[in-house]
Amino acid sequence: MNAPIVPATATTRPITPLLDRVRIPDDLRNFSIYQLKQLADEVRAETIDAVSVTGGHLGASLGVVELTVALHAIFDTPKDRLLWDVGHQTYPHKILTGRRDRIRTLRQGGGLSGFTRRSESEYDPFGAAHSSTSISAGLGMSVARDLRQARGIKDDRHVVAVIGDGAMSAGMAYEAMNNAGSRHSRLVVVLNDNDMSIAPPVGAMSAYLSRLLSSRSFLGLRDLAARMAKRFPKGIERTARRAEEYARGMLTGGTLFEELGFYYVGPIDGHNLDHLIPVMRNVRDAEEYGPILLHVITQKGKGYEPAEASADKLHAVSKFNVLTGEQAKAPPGPPTYTNVFAAALIQAAEADPDIVAITAAMPSGTGLDKFAKRFPDRIFDVGIAEQHAVTFAAGLATEGIKPFCAIYSTFLQRGYDQLVHDVAIQSLPVRFAIDRAGLVGNDGATHAGSFDIAYLACIPGIVLMAPSDEAELMHAVATLAAIDDRPSAVRFPRGEATGLTLPEKGAILPLGIGRVLREGSRVAILALGPRLAEAMKAADQLAGLGVSVTVADARFAKPIDTALVEQLARHHEMLVTIEEGSSGGFGALVMQHLAWAGLLDNGLKFRPMVLPDRFIDHDTPARQMIEAGLNAADIVATVSVALKL
Repeated sequence: MNAPIVPATATTRPITPLLDRVRIPDDLRNFSIYQLKQLADEVRAETIDAVSVTGGHLGASLGVVELTVALHAIFDTPKDRLLWDVGHQTYPHKILTGRRDRIRTLRQGGGLSGFTRRSESEYDPFGAAHSSTSISAGLGMSVARDLRQARGIKDDRHVVAVIGDGAMSAGMAYEAMNNAGSRHSRLVVVLNDNDMSIAPPVGAMSAYLSRLLSSRSFLGLRDLAARMAKRFPKGIERTARRAEEYARGMLTGGTLFEELGFYYVGPIDGHNLDHLIPVMRNVRDAEEYGPILLHVITQKGKGYEPAEASADKLHAVSKFNVLTGEQAKAPPGPPTYTNVFAAALIQAAEADPDIVAITAAMPSGTGLDKFAKRFPDRIFDVGIAEQHAVTFAAGLATEGIKPFCAIYSTFLQRGYDQLVHDVAIQSLPVRFAIDRAGLVGNDGATHAGSFDIAYLACIPGIVLMAPSDEAELMHAVATLAAIDDRPSAVRFPRGEATGLTLPEKGAILPLGIGRVLREGSRVAILALGPRLAEAMKAADQLAGLGVSVTVADARFAKPIDTALVEQLARHHEMLVTIEEGSSGGFGALVMQHLAWAGLLDNGLKFRPMVLPDRFIDHDTPARQMIEAGLNAADIVATVSVALKL
């Protein structure tokens, strides 16, 4: 399907489509600036049309269209390595790198990933979906090139890392820049700035200065001046170097990056190819001057009026109408678990002024935007900095404040050392709200919350809850708010809840105590979290086969209800645990307790059902769960095989 063509500039000349001529980037490298502008317009139109069909990350991709065209026009990809931080802005990149014919399969089962992926294309040299990794990976590639060169192997490839201003709020990016600056290895970092106010106005003068500062003549003059300065007494050398740095810093705003060892160029307009192309060519050819940071200013949602007008620039969208930008609305249904959590936390905070909320750049994703409206002075968005978020929460807890740290399961992995060292060892009452626990549909393996039960339940002293429905989630929030002597966490899934009538307020539950929902005699199913609904369905189906089934809700992954576990083991022929988490989690804890209690020695058939030992690709949640083997039919099959029904 060909996208409508939008002309780059007003013209009476007939426009011949160019995108159909571009299969791979090599096909566009002889295009004129005028043709590249037209190509950018066509790529933007194609991106809009494709995402209207699939949904996905629209605003970020629209913001880098011209930058993407310029990068592929100037650098010899895939020989030159082009890394995109996070990767949700790479739809134009995919269109230009041989994947246009599949662009309408984005985030669909068996289709293109919504992020970069090494197995998908040679033009994706590094997979990404979490932020702030590109400079570290790019430096690794640069050093690998240098090592080959030192052995006499010809390798003249360039490495370019494109990182957004949001990703630059993470410490990992600065750790990488500090290392790169000290090594003086050749690396280009493109800072895609679409939000931060760290740059002076961009325009013709700024573009002229950027071309000047990136030119070989200026770089050579600067290098000569540096070598001459070394012949001066130390005091004069330092003064001369600082004068040059600060002079350029006043003109360009790049002093911070210079201090980290990067040569700073910019800022320039990231949508103006007349500026981008010559500067990028200069940066490419400045091979002997170490790491360079090119600062470009872009606008999320650029070129699509509904996105430009939207508060979030249509960052993540469902299917939508191209003409109006109106997104397809799902029929009215139950609230999401995220919204239930937010409402429960607001209710708890209304009763306790010491409760505060912390997010790592995900206020809307975690529901804390609603908390912020109610308590604007009691929410802290620390940026993409999960490590800092956890230790910041620990500091608050030492002073009697009650922090709720709301972080996606997959992102909390980045703060694991801080969780162990700064929170758990000191028994600090930091409360973790772990959203997106379990499989997450079209965001795929990079965003799935597969491991939190395993990586949290092994920590001494922690309380870990996994509510089976939205009412239980309200009880979990109230319970965590009352825990004041140790770390605690509640994990809950993405998407709609079950539609239960909610209680007026959450109840504080006794720690480590589960509940029995259905009494039987032969088989016991102990469910953790929302798989409880499937356990109840399986019990009905097994009853039809003549098998009497007990179903229990664990409520807590830790501490486990040892009395309940022993009761189920002693009075049933078979015990099944089920959880939407990896091996080494709740089932492993139950099995360990049963082993030490001697209850595995008397013929008990114990079957822990967990996620399979592989990463599950992006697809609909229903299909992912079928692949995971955690549905009612899978429970019935497990029991049938064990009991030889």
